[in-house]
Amino acid sequence: MKKYLMVFSALICFLTAGFIAADYPDADISNGTIKATLLLPDAANGYYRGTRFDWAGVIPKLEYKGHTYFGQWFPDYDPKLHDAIQGPVEEFVALDFDGTKSGEEFVKIGVGGLIKPDDKPYAFARYYEIKNPGKWSVNTRKDAVEFTHELKDAAGYSYLYKKTVRLAKDKPELVLEHSLKNTGTKAIETKTYNHNFFMIDNEPSSPNIRIVFPFEVKGEGKGFGTIINANGKSLAYSREVTKGDQVFSAGLEGFGPTAKDYDIKIENTKTKAGVRITSDQPLDKLVYWACPTTSCPEPYVKISVAPGAEMKWKVNYEFYTF
Repeated sequence: MKKYLMVFSALICFLTAGFIAADYPDADISNGTIKATLLLPDAANGYYRGTRFDWAGVIPKLEYKGHTYFGQWFPDYDPKLHDAIQGPVEEFVALDFDGTKSGEEFVKIGVGGLIKPDDKPYAFARYYEIKNPGKWSVNTRKDAVEFTHELKDAAGYSYLYKKTVRLAKDKPELVLEHSLKNTGTKAIETKTYNHNFFMIDNEPSSPNIRIVFPFEVKGEGKGFGTIINANGKSLAYSREVTKGDQVFSAGLEGFGPTAKDYDIKIENTKTKAGVRITSDQPLDKLVYWACPTTSCPEPYVKISVAPGAEMKWKVNYEFYTF
């Protein structure tokens, strides 16, 4: 009887998950080696409508050789919750928030022009009213999705932001291609990072998860030296991360000024699946955060675009088994 109840329960979960996914605009892409699902930006019906992360490139599902890499790592969902989001998602630091007066508009690239409600410091967990959402357009291909966000005259800023999530031909590789053209009169000076909500084969944050760098890494912060340790060129858990634990470093150290150090591997040593993350940009900062369900290296890069200029950059994800 217990066996049948378990099967019935699993079936209900499967059907419910399918029903929920069908409620949101999405697109499936494949290169024959990797299969991925992307959730698309939509102000009325989109899966993610928060004001922290870029709305382009939410990936709740990616499969390679029977291994899965992303999923719902959080217990509660709300479309406007700041981190109710999945996959290798990116955030741009708010433009000129401190110089914006209460009641006026500030800009988050990939989200739009937002209202600063009071004189409190910026808080990523807070939802800010969207005054100017800009214009989104999406072009879907078999192996890629192209996102374009055009924002005009929001707090004096205007830009054309393009992001393509592409699966490389004949390679187990996902590429995030970005371009940001400054079409306004104010210089755009900010930073962006990828939160990388990895859930490799749904393995908890535990000694089975290994994070490797090309440099001797040093880390201080909550849980460092107790739950997680910097050993040579890697981070290793001493035990499983459980509810109530805090694992966070505001800045890992050891990397240099060139793009060669933007080279991070995260591996599930239990199921022998991993991913290597590289970029054509140098690291500006390297944050690390983990909870029981996800382990997240967060690499930052600088964004500097003068009026009339354009900046392009890429982030590559190479999936592998070992």
